Amino acid sequence: MDPFNNPFAPGAGSRPPELAGRDTILQAARVSCGRALKGRAARSIMLLGLRGTGKTVLLSEIGRIAEAEGCLVSRVEAPEETQLANLLYPEMRKVSRALSSVETARHHASRALGGLRNFASVFNIEVGGVNIGVEPASEPGLAESGDMQHDLPDLFEQIGRAAQAANKGWVLLIDEVQYLSQQDLAALIVALHRVSQEGRPILFVGAGLPQVARLAGDAKSYAERLFSYPGVGALDEAATTVAVEKPIRDEGASISQDALAAIFAMTNGYPFFLQELAYFAWDNAPGPSIDANDVRHAYTQTLASLDEGFFRVRLDRLTRAEVGFVKAMAALGDGPYQVSDIARAMGRTQKSIGPARASIIHKGMIYSTDHGYLDFTVPLFADFIRRRHIE
Repeated sequence: MDPFNNPFAPGAGSRPPELAGRDTILQAARVSCGRALKGRAARSIMLLGLRGTGKTVLLSEIGRIAEAEGCLVSRVEAPEETQLANLLYPEMRKVSRALSSVETARHHASRALGGLRNFASVFNIEVGGVNIGVEPASEPGLAESGDMQHDLPDLFEQIGRAAQAANKGWVLLIDEVQYLSQQDLAALIVALHRVSQEGRPILFVGAGLPQVARLAGDAKSYAERLFSYPGVGALDEAATTVAVEKPIRDEGASISQDALAAIFAMTNGYPFFLQELAYFAWDNAPGPSIDANDVRHAYTQTLASLDEGFFRVRLDRLTRAEVGFVKAMAALGDGPYQVSDIARAMGRTQKSIGPARASIIHKGMIYSTDHGYLDFTVPLFADFIRRRHIE
């Protein structure tokens, strides 16, 4: 069929043509935004899921919902080895400047901007490689202690006061939360706890790998009550059918029930994978209908695309020793994997494989599913290893 009309979007963070199976999460976010604007208790949200399940897409969609509800929205991604202060400063400044243009909010917004100058100075904030913390303090005592767990709550409180005075809300979206240091995550949690207690219209929505719930609890024990932790997993067969069939019908084409069943079976309902497979099935089908044979032919192309892109870029981040570790995992079958079994397969002791294990977890490739057990953060990654890297 005509590739120019192909409705599917197999890209990193690209919104699929039909966002199926996520209504509960989106409605919860809509309610939280509305409650925050009214100054009512609203739980922040931490989206948890494996790679390729659509967490980033959901963050973007929640951002659109928040803007429609009348909130200011900040979106940041937490890359490895980056301080939260550097990530949040530009966004807090942007929001404070926007609120300073509202007469009723000007006093609190100006205080927030003064505190941000102090904050930039004590944390040596750089924007574009230029250190900007050079202005003299204009709000003595505000956000100048150099301790994130004291300074960030003070700034959130001032921004929250300004937003409240302007009848606005502020929604902070952070992707890849697992890359925040424990100290930074603790500071963020303390700041969110403060504004929640004070009823300020600030809402946080984060997204990260499954271990984020444990990391948040380790950082501050009350995090389990501060956030809701909806899981973002594979779609069930009904949602997969909607995600694939509706975009095809919207383009005036059709797909057989056998083809839909094949797509679900081949992708296990993982959103990124089904977008890839549906994309190639559309391009390969002569039209105007996609059948199971078209899907089977597209599967070979899909695997090749995933192997050289989605899977390969993750494997290439690992050292030789770390590749040996994940090969040993995959050779055991499908996870979760007992650490003692991995060590035995490598002919090593559990203690000796500890550094590799820690490094691979830090790189976001594996995570601890339970005490003494590991699994891949990338769905179907073990299949890829067995298919391409284990003889």
